[in-house]
Amino acid sequence: MAYLFTYGTLQDLQVQQYVFGRILNGQPDFLLGFKKMENAVYGRYSLVIQTGKIEDKVEGKVYEVSEIDLNKADIYETSAYSRKIFPLESGLKAWVYVENSK
Repeated sequence: MAYLFTYGTLQDLQVQQYVFGRILNGQPDFLLGFKKMENAVYGRYSLVIQTGKIEDKVEGKVYEVSEIDLNKADIYETSAYSRKIFPLESGLKAWVYVENSK
């Protein structure tokens, strides 16, 4: 199992049902050293930007997910995002969708 940190639409229960076929069980957590930008992708969706400043943090939820779940989330998030692992305030390391800089 892996962890997925979400800060936007993947927290929505209807979106979870659509993407994963079920509602995920998540816990509140924080992504450290990042800021959240609203309407940054396609003028509609959030994006987190790494600042490197410890005082910057993004509130979200962390979910325990399978590799199949991550593959489904990759399709949902499109090529606008890439998935990378970062540490959370809780001490967990989780996958986070960040800007795709390819």
